[in-house]
This record gives sequence, C-alpha cells and structure tokens, in this order.
Amino acid sequence: MNQSEINPDLATLKLSSHVEHHVCLLADDDGHLPVINGRLPAGHHKLHQFVFGGCHHYDTSELTQAGDVPTTWLQGDACRKGEMLAMQLLAISGADAAPVFLDGKPIGSVYGDEDARYCYLGGIIPADVTASREEQARSVFERMGEALESIGMKSTDIVRTWLYLDRLLDWYDPFNTVRTTWFNEQGIFDHMVPASTGIGAANPFGAALTAGLIAVQPLSDAAKIEPVASPLQCPALDYSSSFSRAVEIGVHDHRTLYISGTASIDPDGNSVHLGDAEQQVDLTMRVVAAILESRGMSWNDAVRGIAYFKNITQDKPIYDAYCKANNIPNFPLAISHADVCRDDLLFEIEVDAVVVG
Repeated sequence: MNQSEINPDLATLKLSSHVEHHVCLLADDDGHLPVINGRLPAGHHKLHQFVFGGCHHYDTSELTQAGDVPTTWLQGDACRKGEMLAMQLLAISGADAAPVFLDGKPIGSVYGDEDARYCYLGGIIPADVTASREEQARSVFERMGEALESIGMKSTDIVRTWLYLDRLLDWYDPFNTVRTTWFNEQGIFDHMVPASTGIGAANPFGAALTAGLIAVQPLSDAAKIEPVASPLQCPALDYSSSFSRAVEIGVHDHRTLYISGTASIDPDGNSVHLGDAEQQVDLTMRVVAAILESRGMSWNDAVRGIAYFKNITQDKPIYDAYCKANNIPNFPLAISHADVCRDDLLFEIEVDAVVVG
C-alpha cells in the first residue's frame, strides 16, 4: 500500500479527503490493554471499536465508560475464562463524521467524500433479548435496515457484515435461514451479497447475537462496488451461506478489499484438514493470499484483520510461525478465542486491504 504507515498497533492510511487510523491493541499476559492515548491526532473521530474479552469487564472498562464510541464487545464461545485479549478501533481525521443513533444510543457513524457516503455500525442487538433466537436474528436485521434508513441509506448499500452468535454451533443453520429470508425481502440477492464474518461469541447484553456492518452509498461514477470470488474456494452461496467471499470498493484515489472470514474449506465447500491446525492455517492463509493476488494486492496491503482461534493457546503459535516462515508483514490484527461456524474448523481470519492511487 502507498501513502501509509503500517505497524502492528496502527495503520495510518492517507487519502485525498481524509486519513484513516486502524488501531489494534493486544492485552499483556495479565490481561491489561495498552492505552490509546497518543496514537491518534487531535480532532479525530472514532467510528467504531471491537473489544475481545470477558463480558464481565464491559461495565468497568475504560473503553466503554464514556459511552460515546460505538462498540461491539465479544466474549468468544471458546473463551471460558473471560480473559481480555484485544481491541480494534477505526478512526478518521480530516473529515467530519456524524453519529448514527438507534433507540437514542450511538451505534455508528457516517461520513462522506466526493465519491460516496460511508456508514459503520456496530453493537446492534435485538429489540427483545428474551425472544427466540430466530426472532432475535430477524430483529437485528430489521434494526440494521432501520438505522440505515434513518441516514438515507438502504439495505442494498451494505457491503460487509459481522454476525456474532452466542453458542453459534447450536443454531447457525436456522440463523442462515433468517438471513437468507431477509436478504430476499430486501432485494440484496438482486444487487450484491455482502462480505461477512460469522463467529460464535457472547455479548454483555445476553442477546442471542450482536452485529455490525459497513454500508457504502455511491455519489459519483468513480465509485465501483463489486463482489470478489475466491480462486481457491466455491461461492459460499453454493452451500446456503449468504455472503460473498470478498467485496471491493473502488473510488477515484484508492481501492479497499474486504475479505470475509475465511477458513479451511475446499473448492467443494467441505471442511478439510480436520484436527490439523497447522494445515488449516496453511490453507486458510493461501486462500486469502489468492484473493488478494486476484485484485493485484498482497499481504503488504493489509491494514487490519481479526484472527479467530478455537484453541488459542495451542494454535496462535502455529499462526505466528506460518507468518514468520512466509514473510507476512505485521499489520493491525486482533485475536479472538472463539468458535468458527463449523465445529471442525479451528481457525478463521478476515482481512481488509487497501491500495492507494
């Protein structure tokens, strides 16, 4: 990537209209997160943050005390002890951003440039957390649409989603039915299916799920939005999971590639290398690399990501060794101790990459 500075805790992306700041902080062995102070310029606007750690930390964490930063707080299904692991924040400077509200609370931000309007939402929960899981899932999708409508955007403007289901492995198929039904009703299949991540994680509110999204509303002919296929995997739609492997947003001065949560799945849609974390990491990383290369990008263009480990103590060193052996550069990567969408998958990673110019 050009016009940027990238290191493990901060990627700064200098665009013609504004600057993006992708912050990622990892907890130390005692579960303490470093402070953000000093990493961001004066006048920045925090769009959204992910926090990965025990839900019991939510009410007392400095990250949530002010209540002014839209937050998706997650305790992965596999994270039994509730340890703090990481936080990840997206902020911008040099441009104005307006908050997006739902039920009087900030759940995201919207800003724009000459080519498009951009909306980031997070921490969306159902209206009634006592309803059935399927009813809660339906409510979350409806509330996504409600929030977008409040700022003059549509469901068909969604380019990327995050869907974190409490005890995901117990109800992922019924959830997919709800998602597919809502997508059909909204005309999303006739427009473009978003990139997505679906992971098992609890939230501090006792809801069956929590969600986030990115929506992009083109304002000029320079704005191009398109799904991107995976050269090494079949479309997820082939096995009834309604998401694109990746989505690319192109405007006049840069391209952003959102790669969905990716795991060890073969071209026929089957989980492979069962029980072998080393081989699952290897295939997953090669799949991501192939998507990057198909768009003229590489790991050097990665600006943020999240890695999800079913067995984090055992398998995080395997991932680290793979990156070292394959010269994958450090970039802001959060980690989560969580179940992936199939019980036999041990590792999943999502990646954003940007090329300027």
